Amino acid sequence: MGHNNLNAKLVLLGDMGAGKSSLVIRFVKGQFLEFQESTIGAAFFSQTVSVNNATVKFEIWDTAGQERYHSLAPMYYRGAAAAIIVYDISSSDSFAKAKKWVQELQKQGNPNMVVALAGNKCDLEDKRNVTTEEARAYADENGLFFLETSAKTAVNVNDVFYEIAKKLPRAQATQNPAGMVLVDRPTEGSRAASCCG
Repeated sequence: MGHNNLNAKLVLLGDMGAGKSSLVIRFVKGQFLEFQESTIGAAFFSQTVSVNNATVKFEIWDTAGQERYHSLAPMYYRGAAAAIIVYDISSSDSFAKAKKWVQELQKQGNPNMVVALAGNKCDLEDKRNVTTEEARAYADENGLFFLETSAKTAVNVNDVFYEIAKKLPRAQATQNPAGMVLVDRPTEGSRAASCCG
């Protein structure tokens, strides 16, 4: 069996303060900052994971949640192989905003995009305003996969990225969906495959 190396562009979308940057920093650096500064424009990270005999290098765009940056978002999600839409379980407003992002991606995103809905800050159970059931039902209706996460305690953070990585090669079928580049394809028979074709 050959080993596939995939580069996948992933974008994080969601309301300001939902914890997008905290999720990425927890995943990429294993750290959590109690007071994370607001992202201006977007921040870029990369991280590699190995799943199902494939290595997936995520090129992660962490977008700003403030409304004034909304018009920049298409620049980041266009051509993305995956998106994580993040809301804060203690904020109904951030869940409403997450739904708007889902609608926008359904209209304008890559149709093969793997989309995750992440209910972040699940450590704030006593302040919960969005039930797990409500969010899961919404995710099911819209073909998203759903996890509740906590960047603070690291619950399910890596799982979101690993689940996306597992879904990507399958989404590949016969051609590479937008946002994914197959870097090292196993050679068929004795014919050597060359890159950059």
